[in-house]
Amino acid sequence: MILNAIFDAAVDFLSNGLTRATGWQVVVYTLVVTHITIAGVTIFLHRCQAHRALELHAIPSHFFRFWIWMTTGMVTKEWAAIHRKHHAKCETEEDPHSPVTRGIDMVLLQGSEMYRAESKNAETMEKYGHGTPDDWLEHNVYTKHSAMGIALMMVVNVMLFGVIGVTVWAIQMIWIPIFAAGIINGIGHYWGYRNYDCADASRNILPWGIIIGGEELHNNHHTFGTSAKLSSKWYEFDIGWMYIRIMEMMGLAKVKKVAPEPKFDRQKLVADFETLQSVIANRYDVTAKYAKSLKQAWQDEVELLKNKSKLESGFLKSSKKLLQREPAKLEAPHKQQLTELFAHSNALKTMHEMRIELGAIWERSHVSREQLLQQLQDWCARAEASGIHALQEFAFRLRSYA
Repeated sequence: MILNAIFDAAVDFLSNGLTRATGWQVVVYTLVVTHITIAGVTIFLHRCQAHRALELHAIPSHFFRFWIWMTTGMVTKEWAAIHRKHHAKCETEEDPHSPVTRGIDMVLLQGSEMYRAESKNAETMEKYGHGTPDDWLEHNVYTKHSAMGIALMMVVNVMLFGVIGVTVWAIQMIWIPIFAAGIINGIGHYWGYRNYDCADASRNILPWGIIIGGEELHNNHHTFGTSAKLSSKWYEFDIGWMYIRIMEMMGLAKVKKVAPEPKFDRQKLVADFETLQSVIANRYDVTAKYAKSLKQAWQDEVELLKNKSKLESGFLKSSKKLLQREPAKLEAPHKQQLTELFAHSNALKTMHEMRIELGAIWERSHVSREQLLQQLQDWCARAEASGIHALQEFAFRLRSYA
């Protein structure tokens, strides 16, 4: 009788755990704990530790360190160092996980293996791992016994839900490798939309940064790497930023830096030193708006190109894409194609050439502020006198930066 009772109790425990939770309750628990892990990675590891975009109070800082230890086994110094190297060497052979150099399949399927391999690179840890936690807990618990945390997590899940807790634990273990190591490092540099034509191949996967804590807005992040806020456009939502603002209001976080937001003085008739400073500081916004002006100029010209030239529709379609690309990234065949296009449209040729001139303004570090301002004023004057409506509208906006 006693043995039967013990056996029945054991079977009941393995079936239901201590909580006797229903299937839906287990699903909700799984979604909550994995989301907390995502929040810990984006807020603590990424924005706080890797980029120093914010400071965290000891309470959330220690909580995230403990939680990440339990749910991922990742070491703060290793994660921060590898991510910093990714930014420093982005899309090169030294990038620890670039789909551009290593292939999208490899990053998607072997992202975790690539992370572990780079974590053993002593040079990476020494060069990029500075400023991360260096206390007794980090040395004697989180780093020394990184596997102990995930083992403890499995025990907790089994105690709560019985055998199904192992499945919950398995989902927790693959959550970060799939979403961070795979999707963000892979798809985030391969597929999606771009607000800014920054130097690397980063893309925004979705405008709603909820599933991966805001990390979906990857192009925004690579453009403004030290910003605590990853959303940029009005239709984008970064849930990680929402959590940071809540913690800031509670005195548990302090934001150090966000991406610059341009301000405008529509009464300005001539660009001044404030305009120059604002244009340089907001150069990614300037280039994004210029790309929109190029689209408008294309719409104004495309019907004329179709009617007065013998250019094929395929040629026109590919030329439109080339016009949107950063001129410095164009290869010789692309430049030749645009040269052929410009033979039929002086307006598009002017827009392209003035885009190159505008970009040179914030790249000329060897000239004085007075010379740069003169170049900006001259650029605006020529744009306004061009007779090209899209270029004129852009020039009026450019001189109003304040």
